[in-house]
Amino acid sequence: MKAIKAKEIDRKFDEGEDISEYLDLSKARRHEQEQKRVNVDFPLWMIQLLDKEARRLGVPRQSIIKLWVAERLEKAI
Repeated sequence: MKAIKAKEIDRKFDEGEDISEYLDLSKARRHEQEQKRVNVDFPLWMIQLLDKEARRLGVPRQSIIKLWVAERLEKAI
């Protein structure tokens, strides 16, 4: 990673230049996107239906759960 002043990075960015060589992406974090693992117990019938829907969409079960929970939370806000 090259050393460069912030003003120079700003200028390059504003002019549409690629500034990725100046960034340490290993320390990058997405605001409010940090994850925390939780365990949830579901009845077998729910797991079966989740798996069926996940197969239909070609995605993992976890993706279906995250999407549906996010949709419900957005409606609640």
